[in-house]
Amino acid sequence: MSEVLVLYYSVHGATESLAREVCAGVDSVRGMAARLRTVPPVSTVAESVAPPVPNAGPPYATPADLVECCGLVMGSPTRFGNMAAALKYFLDGTATEWLSGAAAGKPAGVFTSTSTLHGGQESTLLTMAIPLLHHGMLITGIPFTEEALGTTTSGGSPYGASHVTWNRKADALTDHERHLARVLGRRVAMAAQKLSQ
Repeated sequence: MSEVLVLYYSVHGATESLAREVCAGVDSVRGMAARLRTVPPVSTVAESVAPPVPNAGPPYATPADLVECCGLVMGSPTRFGNMAAALKYFLDGTATEWLSGAAAGKPAGVFTSTSTLHGGQESTLLTMAIPLLHHGMLITGIPFTEEALGTTTSGGSPYGASHVTWNRKADALTDHERHLARVLGRRVAMAAQKLSQ
């Protein structure tokens, strides 16, 4: 079974909900499985250290996950039109994998959550793709052949899956958001499968 790394950071649960839908999309492809991982928060106190294993949820990612998996789908909440510091911190620690080309040629996708429709979701998706391009990854988006992309009034973008909270419960995804997150996971898994043949 080949694995696709689904890597995310989430504070209020919205990005984690998207990540789990992405996993369902990956798992829907025969012979493929999702490897769900998260990253610890970044502390403003230099002496603060997160426990090596989180108290709940999936394990923390390590750079080895990039090496071992045949693809990556990465998600973050939007922070001023960019990814959260915790995810950027993790990526900044993958120079060894970058030098060795461990992720080069592997497919990747991105997803995000915002609190408002114009909260920077598309710029977040685009800036998340930049370090993946530096790793030599092949960015996979969502084409407009997906009907939900053209009819959604909530999240969704050709650059990747997204969720807009508005004034709903943070992790309450709409049907379109759920569907598009699964589509993204399935597309990356199918690309990884084809590239490995």
